[in-house]
Amino acid sequence: MEGCQGPEERKGKPRWLRRSLPSGPEYEKIRQLLKGRDLHTVCQEAKCPNQFECYAKGTATFMILGDRCSRNCRFCAVKHLPPAPPDLTEPPRVAEAVALLGLRYAVITSVTRDDLNDGGAGIFAETIRVIRDQNPDTLVEVLIPDLQGDWQALGTILEARPHVLNHNVETVPRLYSRVRPQADYRRSLQLIRRVKKISPQMICKSGIMLGFGETIEELREVWQDLRRNGCDILTMGQYLQPSASHLPVQRFVPPEEFEELKAEAQNHGFAGVASGPFVRSSYQAEKLYRQAVKNYHEEKLCCPTKK
Repeated sequence: MEGCQGPEERKGKPRWLRRSLPSGPEYEKIRQLLKGRDLHTVCQEAKCPNQFECYAKGTATFMILGDRCSRNCRFCAVKHLPPAPPDLTEPPRVAEAVALLGLRYAVITSVTRDDLNDGGAGIFAETIRVIRDQNPDTLVEVLIPDLQGDWQALGTILEARPHVLNHNVETVPRLYSRVRPQADYRRSLQLIRRVKKISPQMICKSGIMLGFGETIEELREVWQDLRRNGCDILTMGQYLQPSASHLPVQRFVPPEEFEELKAEAQNHGFAGVASGPFVRSSYQAEKLYRQAVKNYHEEKLCCPTKK
C-alpha cells in the first residue's frame, strides 16, 4: 500500500465519488420538516455527500447553535459570519423533530461558538436532556467542538449523559496550520482524554479526513495518539473541496485503500472503525456504536451502558 501521500494534479472527481441527486418521499419529508421548524442540519450546511442517502433512510444530523461559525476552517462549507445569540427554543424543536422522525439514534452537532462563555455547552446539554425526556428509547450522539479547552463546559455536556461523545481531530498535526489554524491538535487529544477521566464508561469517537497531503506514517501516529488518549471509535473519509475558495484536494484515495487503512487501524485496538470515501462523522453512526459496544462486551474491557 502506498499510503496517503503526495499531492497529485487536481482533476475531476473519480467515478467512485459520483452520487445521484436527491429524490423520493422520505427525502422531501425530512427537508420540509426541518424547514418548517427552522432547524439546521450539518448534512445541508456542510454539503455532506451522504445527505441524500441518510434522508432517504429517515435520518439527519442536527446542527444546533445556529448556522454561523466563529471559526473559518479552510475545509468547511459552514458559513463564517458573526453568530447570532443562542436560541433557547432550539432544544425542544430538535427533540420534536426527533420524535416526528421516529429516530432510534440522534446525532447532534454544532457550529463552533468561541463567542460564548461556555462554547455552547449549556445548549448542548439542554438538547440532550430534552431529547431523552421526550424520546427515552433514542440513543444520542454529540459531535462537539473543542470548547477552547474549557473542561468545565465539557463536564456540563457529559452530565447530560449522551451515549457517544464525538470530537474530530480532522487531520494530522503537521497540517493544522493550513487546514484548521484556529484549532489545536494537542487540545483535541486532551479533550478526548478528559472525557474518559470524567466519564470512564463513555464511548468516545473521533474522525479524520484524507486527501490533504498526509502520509501513512502520520496517520499511524494519529491512530496511536487517539488510542492512547481513550478514543474508542474512528472514522476516516475523503475530503471533498466544497468550493473554489476552500483547500484543493491533494489526492483522491481509492476505496480499496480505505479498506486497507481500516484493517490496519483496527489492529491499533479501536472498538469500531468506519473507513471509505463517503464516510463522515455521523455516517451509519448507530451501526458503529452498536458494533463498538458489542466488541467491548465480548472483550470484557469496558461496558458502556444506556443510562
